[in-house]
Amino acid sequence: MGIGKTLVILGIICIAAGLFFMAGGKLSFLGHLPGDIHFSKGNTDVYFPWVSCLVVSIVGTVLLNLFFRR
Repeated sequence: MGIGKTLVILGIICIAAGLFFMAGGKLSFLGHLPGDIHFSKGNTDVYFPWVSCLVVSIVGTVLLNLFFRR
């Protein structure tokens, strides 16, 4: 892969990440899906959004397979 193509792909990834962070407030369902683990005791909060991670991983895998399939 040439340097030009690599830079274009990295630019697209940066733009997509920026759009994702800008829309972060509107994606309030992420991190609060059924199955996400949240413990609170006193001043300590432990939070592990494993279902949200799974959803993001599946969507990312599908999108990458659509764009980079040969």
